[in-house]
Amino acid sequence: MSNEEIFQTMRELVAEQFAMEPVEVTMDTNFEEDLGADSVDLVELVMAMEEGFGVGEIQEDELNSLKTVGDAVNYIAGKLNK
Repeated sequence: MSNEEIFQTMRELVAEQFAMEPVEVTMDTNFEEDLGADSVDLVELVMAMEEGFGVGEIQEDELNSLKTVGDAVNYIAGKLNK
């Protein structure tokens, strides 16, 4: 799966989670600053990522490093390309 394909899937997940249009989601979209995500939102998004990409459980310490959609895309790409 290419980074572009991962981004498109992430874009859909984020848009659905935060009730927005996919076109509004970019690689630079910050979960907390731009979307107002709280810990519950992030846990729900991570669960959707785990299911959507089949990457298994994302550890909490890894989750803390995911600040933007781009961070999440790169993280998923790293998991899928192992």
